[in-house]
Amino acid sequence: MTWRPAFWLIAGSVVAIDQATKQWVLETLEPGEKHEVLGDLLSIQLVFNSGAAFSLGNAFTWILTLVAVAVSVGIVVYARRAQSTLAVWIFGAALGGALGNLIDRLFRDPAFGEGHVVDFINYGDLFVGNVADIAIVGAAIVLILASLGSTPVLAAAVTEDDAAVPADDATDDSGDGSGEARA
Repeated sequence: MTWRPAFWLIAGSVVAIDQATKQWVLETLEPGEKHEVLGDLLSIQLVFNSGAAFSLGNAFTWILTLVAVAVSVGIVVYARRAQSTLAVWIFGAALGGALGNLIDRLFRDPAFGEGHVVDFINYGDLFVGNVADIAIVGAAIVLILASLGSTPVLAAAVTEDDAAVPADDATDDSGDGSGEARA
């Protein structure tokens, strides 16, 4: 399967939707302003988050920015081993979410690399998130559920020992050196 076009399209779509919704909220609401959507369960409220989930690590924005870069690179590396269309969706959504929040950290106030993430989806006053967060959490949940199934999400990493096995022997599980698989 050619994963690259779909992977980048999914990631790019998540980033575009995330950034467009954040821009809409920035142009529409004042910080802290709250509009109920489903009573107390769901509302739209503009919040600037300098930390990570649940506003943890507010004093470590630069470190969180570096972690976001490392996570994004890691997602791209692991996505290369995607074994299914589902895995491509999982990694594309995760990368899009990571990049959506990374863009905020890099380019929003107060300074480059120390920017605050724009959050606006208030879940019953438990926490406030954004589209990027939904993509990240959704990808993580689907990855966990898919990992519990029988379909592999990732291909096994190829080691030097695997690469050294001649092609004829790689398919030989009969044990007789014939190159044929057992029936």
